Amino acid sequence: MAEELVLETWDLHCDRNGREHRTADMGCRQLVLRRGQPFSITLRFSGRAYDEGVDKLSFNVETGPCPSETSGTRSHFAMSDCPEESCWSAVVQQQDGESLSVSLCSPPDARIGRYSLTLETCTDYQGSSYQIGDFILLFNPWHPEDTVFMRDESERREYVLSQDGLIFQGTCDYIYSIPWNFGQFEDEVLAICLKMLDINPKHLRDQNRDCSRRNDPVYIGRVVSAMVNCNDEDRGVLFGRWDNRYEDGMSPMAWIGSVDILKRWKNFGCQPVKYGQCWVFAAVACTVMRCLGIPTRVVTNYNSAHDTNANLTIDRYINERGEQERQSWDKIWNFHCWVESWMTRPDLGGDYDGWQVLDPTPQEKSEGVYCCGPAPVKAIKEGDMLPKYDIPFIFAEVNADVVYWVVQGDGMQKQSIRSSDVGKFISTKSVGRDSREDITHNYKYPEGSEEERAVFEKAEHQKKSIGEEDEGLHLRIKVSEGANKGSDFDVFAVVNNNTDEERACRVTLCARASSHNGTLGPQCGLTDPVDIDIEPRAEKRVPLRILYEEYRDKLTQDNLIKVVALLNDHQTGDILVAVRDIYVENPPIKIRILGEPMQNRKLVAEISLVNPLSVPLNGCVFVVEGTGLTEGQLVKELEEPVEPQAEAKFRMDLMPRLSGLQKLMVDFESDQLTGVKGYRNVIIAPQPL
Repeated sequence: MAEELVLETWDLHCDRNGREHRTADMGCRQLVLRRGQPFSITLRFSGRAYDEGVDKLSFNVETGPCPSETSGTRSHFAMSDCPEESCWSAVVQQQDGESLSVSLCSPPDARIGRYSLTLETCTDYQGSSYQIGDFILLFNPWHPEDTVFMRDESERREYVLSQDGLIFQGTCDYIYSIPWNFGQFEDEVLAICLKMLDINPKHLRDQNRDCSRRNDPVYIGRVVSAMVNCNDEDRGVLFGRWDNRYEDGMSPMAWIGSVDILKRWKNFGCQPVKYGQCWVFAAVACTVMRCLGIPTRVVTNYNSAHDTNANLTIDRYINERGEQERQSWDKIWNFHCWVESWMTRPDLGGDYDGWQVLDPTPQEKSEGVYCCGPAPVKAIKEGDMLPKYDIPFIFAEVNADVVYWVVQGDGMQKQSIRSSDVGKFISTKSVGRDSREDITHNYKYPEGSEEERAVFEKAEHQKKSIGEEDEGLHLRIKVSEGANKGSDFDVFAVVNNNTDEERACRVTLCARASSHNGTLGPQCGLTDPVDIDIEPRAEKRVPLRILYEEYRDKLTQDNLIKVVALLNDHQTGDILVAVRDIYVENPPIKIRILGEPMQNRKLVAEISLVNPLSVPLNGCVFVVEGTGLTEGQLVKELEEPVEPQAEAKFRMDLMPRLSGLQKLMVDFESDQLTGVKGYRNVIIAPQPL
């Protein structure tokens, strides 16, 4: 009778498996694996070697609080010579004396999450069980059978592995980007993401069902979309606020990364972090989805409609001076951010694989919960309203009409003529480059095309707005160079007469501070009505000077001014409206890198900003962070105020942990200038061996 086989030690090869599974950067000294891909462990027995003819070895893997074979959350499998790809397997790799190397593999549709691994030995009906350890299993975009499989390696690097990026903001006439530190492989982030799944209401309602559905990126995406906001009182991550009053938390404009937000959420007992707006919700969702292995990118839609009554028309009411006449629940956000995640949709029959919209910003309820998506981008483009989830809402965000009604002195309402401008310049960061990729064509057919008309017919939408008119008068708004914080600048109503006869009209301009979600603040500029005569085929301009002293205390932290121009055509009686959002630019942050950047060697960054205002800046704080460059955030508070036109400058020591291209990101806050962003790409040479 053979003596019992006794396990003495084992090695999970966390580093080697981590490198092969592209999880080594997670820095969490535990085994993190991607599903469907083999991993190696070494078992060392005491006293004698494993004998295939005598000893039986098998493994147990379990995840979740109530693991079961039927739910797919438990598997018992023996060592085998010819493993099946569709289930868990173990194969002997090599034997060296008392050491045995074993290759284990999960199926490509395994549930993701934290697993325990147990070894069972059996010799002549005598057996022992050994708890070998825990591992975490993630989605695998490198595996052709995984529902999140992505073919292109450069796209996988950008949408799964890249820990930093750019988020596009501003207006459709002035697009700019802010840097963001996603930091999905930073310490603690994976554990926080798994905690988010474990406290979501679906899990608390039915733990077994929730864990059994964690093999499905559609399900996970929906849970993440709901958990990033806290509107369902579900212990979600972020508290949304849009009213410019952020004193009891962080202004949404001040964040430069997700890690700080996720750690605050965990450290304060899963209380919502104050405050977020759309790009913060989207960026945190992007971090969580990339961390779990689902390819994801942040997308910005300019002139994004929030159509509360779902009639695909947004009505705007203004008086004859161009001032808003009544508040409308329907809004046009000058930009709105969501994320797209890459996955197949077997639940929709295979026609709608690819990018799916997920929008964690709380706007409307979906199946009773504040979440949105996943909605196939292809279905939005085709005007297919039925596939799950929430397509009509997103279709309206990129396709609604805006109709301006001018309320005249006698209370009469007159519909103005103006072309549609919703859903413009839909943008995301380019793959491998710090530039903008325009993806509008993924969401809509070219304006005025046959296909567009067919889509609107299918969506039962009659387009009310019209294209640019060649005939008659034409009105637009132009901005002079230098709409910089601290400066006066000019805007112009530009009127073109596209006819062969002289025309007479009256023009008014009105400017108001504005928020990016379309809420209007106080007036900061107004012209008296100007009567002008325009020669045939000629152009005339009516100026409005916007003064710093007028807008200084009225601007919100969004730095936006909405200008409305109104034209009364005396000949036809038509009223034309032009609207433009103007972004008032913050000063640039300059970042200089001193010395040769090398891994694990001290590096100095010099960071500076000039105060462009006519008043001193008080309470100045620089916040610096960058994955692989800083350990968390570095905060530099300036002791002295920064006088007008003076330079705030300081130096900071960094110790780069990772080699390769990294981003150093800076945010500047003060009493008068807030949410000022800058970044610098730094190439870190690997440490010499």
